[in-house]
Amino acid sequence: MAALQQTPITFQSRSPPPTQLITGTVAKISFSGGLKLPKLTLKLRSKRTSRRGRGGGVLGAKMADSAAGSYALALADVAKSNETLEQTTADLEKIEKIFDDDAVYDFFVSPIVSEEKKRELVDEIVSSTGIQPHVANFLNILVDMKRIELIKDIVKEFEKVYNTLTDTELAVVTSVVKLESQHLAQIAKGVQRLTGSKNVRIKTVIDESLVAGFTIRYGNSGSKLIDMSVKKQLEDIAAQLEIGDIQLAV
Repeated sequence: MAALQQTPITFQSRSPPPTQLITGTVAKISFSGGLKLPKLTLKLRSKRTSRRGRGGGVLGAKMADSAAGSYALALADVAKSNETLEQTTADLEKIEKIFDDDAVYDFFVSPIVSEEKKRELVDEIVSSTGIQPHVANFLNILVDMKRIELIKDIVKEFEKVYNTLTDTELAVVTSVVKLESQHLAQIAKGVQRLTGSKNVRIKTVIDESLVAGFTIRYGNSGSKLIDMSVKKQLEDIAAQLEIGDIQLAV
């Protein structure tokens, strides 16, 4: 890791796109419908259901404790059955970015917007992102069952299922600018050594308040933190000197 501190680095933002608030009629969002999708049946597991094998047992019990967990497990079952787990994960990452826009999320959860209009927007999302039919149908099911407000939680729960099924450790790397790929690869190898996981997935986040350097959060629900930021170093110095926050001249 020491080598990373000596090498100039650049970063790319993974922060959500600029937020757009709906202040007037929802008709400001354009639609393009017409996409016909095959029906998809999801088998939602009850909270008492116990499964053996990969994806079952303790994981199944914990995930089924919430509605979002139940939907995530159901979608994972579909993805495993048609051998599209990797692509389904990629599709959900696209959906996560779309629903990070408050205007999109507010549109789908609005009680005054008809289900027909919501399905039309799903069609537009499918057309623009190229997500798989079973993922598109999953969105339509959430709209029909009036559970689309769970989509953000479902994405998070699905990620947990994926990580467990594939023995993958998620590491969130936060920095001021985009780290280059070779630096991220070094970080991934370091996290792999620390955790013993077969695979490591890196997510990047931009936080200008770090001043320089980066942080790595991993472990169960991000419980472990490696802080190599200048902000942390300044806070440590301030604590040792028993003074207030150190302000940098810009």
